[in-house]
Amino acid sequence: MIKALATKVVDKMYNNDGFSKWLGIERVEESAGKSVLRMTVRHEMLNGFGIAHGGISYSLADSALAFASNSHGRMSVSIETSISHTETVKENDILTATAEEISLNNRIGIYHITVKNQHDKIVALFKGTVFRKEKEWDV
Repeated sequence: MIKALATKVVDKMYNNDGFSKWLGIERVEESAGKSVLRMTVRHEMLNGFGIAHGGISYSLADSALAFASNSHGRMSVSIETSISHTETVKENDILTATAEEISLNNRIGIYHITVKNQHDKIVALFKGTVFRKEKEWDV
């Protein structure tokens, strides 16, 4: 079976991504310009209020951005990101981040990432802009 370019690139990225592995991220889907990731919130991810630290949903969305924006085979790095947390996230919540490409040209890509919980409720909205380098992934 021949793997798609997006899967080859994400394989290479994920295999060297200790932080995404620490988060417990599971790859659900990847294709050109799209990435769907899932993870479960653990106790050590909670803040002093007993809810998930904002950096947890941010990091999940940021990983989805990275995988989606690099899936075309060209190395891309974020240059601007923002997030709106719309609901609290609790221990044992299962979060799914879906990154979708909104705009892509030779140098810049824009992505929207929606993070939902296991009840299909939106818990965060993330926007990412990436710079597309000249360098291609060696896969």
